[in-house]
Amino acid sequence: MGSKIVVNNYGSFDVVLTHGQGSTVWDADGKKYIDFLAGIAVNSLGHNFKPLVDAIKNQAEKQIHICNYFVSDVGVQFATELLKATGFEGAYFGNSGGEGNEAAFKLARKYGYLNGGEKRHIIYTLESSFHGRTLATLTATGQDKFHPPYFAPYVDGFKTIKANDWEAIKTAFDDTTAALMIECVQGEGGVNMIDPAWAKAAADAARKAGAIVMADEVQTGFGRTGTLLASDALGFEPEVVSFAKGVAGGVPMGGILFRGKANGVFKAGDHQSTFAGNPLACAAGLVVLHELQKPGFLESVVQKGDYIRKSIASWNSPNTGDIRGKGLMIGVDIVNGKSALELEKKLLANGLMTSTAGANTLRLVPPLNISQEEIDEGLKILKSTLETL
Repeated sequence: MGSKIVVNNYGSFDVVLTHGQGSTVWDADGKKYIDFLAGIAVNSLGHNFKPLVDAIKNQAEKQIHICNYFVSDVGVQFATELLKATGFEGAYFGNSGGEGNEAAFKLARKYGYLNGGEKRHIIYTLESSFHGRTLATLTATGQDKFHPPYFAPYVDGFKTIKANDWEAIKTAFDDTTAALMIECVQGEGGVNMIDPAWAKAAADAARKAGAIVMADEVQTGFGRTGTLLASDALGFEPEVVSFAKGVAGGVPMGGILFRGKANGVFKAGDHQSTFAGNPLACAAGLVVLHELQKPGFLESVVQKGDYIRKSIASWNSPNTGDIRGKGLMIGVDIVNGKSALELEKKLLANGLMTSTAGANTLRLVPPLNISQEEIDEGLKILKSTLETL
């Protein structure tokens, strides 16, 4: 199987997937699965979505990649429409969430240097956050389990504060602070929610100290929580937003949006990426953006998420605890000594693809356009599996 010939850094299951349609996929043995995972919130429009497939085919016949000494027509169109939809002033395109957050951190460091010299270099993130797999983004991640000794020494200049802790923000920021980054829903940390009032107060305190404020929307962005950006609902108006995952429906893409004090910080040569913003990814991004902007689409994401959470709560399963989330980013705590990973494996065997967020939380992030029939079929599998856990 694939895990024996491809390096298994992911702890992959011994399942070889071959194709999908909507929010349903099949493996090499013909077994069917309902997809409540979406490639970990990447396949925002599911599998084999015809407008996305057609756009990728059409763009592949024109150009797939160009050198970034030039710009593509579709890249200009995507950037223009994206900035108009989000209210930002500039965009940098990369290939992944890690790249997006690296760009954000470099922008923050340069901003700090230009507005306070070498001492203004500290970047604050939140405890239980997750920001990526590079050395800098691992360091920024507020979870000790992601800081094993064999990757040390880690990058200097990162500190954490506890989310929703009102006392912490009274003394955290000073003239050494370059930026505060808020992960709008802590996905890998357990699908933890951020209090909007606290987010605004923390942002105000950081700005008062002379810092900029950034949002990690790698997982929460592009409709996942029911608004185009999750920071829109939290209301703290970040100067920088990082994004990736669902932005191009499965084609690798990431980056940052910036405005206000963060606009104009980057100059030619400050940050580059060979494949970034290639025409193929931008063509896919346009399809996703257009779908999200259709009347009622984001409202349907909210409704589907509410339906899933209320359905699970109505079962009163002795094996589930707190059920939380926004839109189609849902966490279900597994209790009574049961393991979320154990449940994930049983669900997969029963035909439902899910994920975990820490040891005790089942994470559900299905495609944003999942049908009601697929939701109900997936919930039926989840309910029956919980009963046998």
